[in-house]
Amino acid sequence: MGAKWGDTVPRKIKQPKNKKISAVIKQQKIEVNLAWKQTFGKDQTARFDNVQKFVDSECIKRMVKYTPARNNILYKSPTLGTKIGSGHIYYQSPCARYQYYGKLMVSKVTGSPYASKGESKVLTNKDLKYSTARHPQAQKLWFETMKTNHKEQILRGAAAIAKRGR
Repeated sequence: MGAKWGDTVPRKIKQPKNKKISAVIKQQKIEVNLAWKQTFGKDQTARFDNVQKFVDSECIKRMVKYTPARNNILYKSPTLGTKIGSGHIYYQSPCARYQYYGKLMVSKVTGSPYASKGESKVLTNKDLKYSTARHPQAQKLWFETMKTNHKEQILRGAAAIAKRGR
C-alpha cells in the first residue's frame, strides 16, 4: 500500500538555458544576458531531495501513534518498505490495506475472517475494532489522520529546510 502526499516526485530539476534579450528603447539598442549559475539545476534538485526526505521521514514518524500496533507489523512496515525521499510511503505488510481502510474482509467460502492459502476474501460493511493498548489513538486511515493533525508542522519544517538549502 502506498500513501502519497502530492504528485509524483520529479527526479531532476532541469538546468535553465542562458538567454539573450534585445530591445530598442528610444532609438537605443539594449541587450541583456540572463546567465544561470551552472550548478542551478543540480543545487535545486539537492534542495528538493532534502525537503522530500524530511517530509517522508516526518510522515512515518508522526503516523506511528495512529497506526494499529497489536503485533507491531504495521509499525515496522513503512520503515522497511519506503525509500526515504521517494515521496511515497509503502507498507510491506500483507494486511496493511485491510487494516488501513478498516473494514472486515471474510472468506468467500466460509465467511470467516481467516482464509486458506490462495483463497480470496470479500469486503463487508463491518468496521474493524482496533486495539488501543500500544497506541491509544490507533485507527483506520492513519495517514489521513496524521496529515490532518500535523500537516502545518511538516510544511513549516519543509519550508525551513528549503530556505536553508540543506
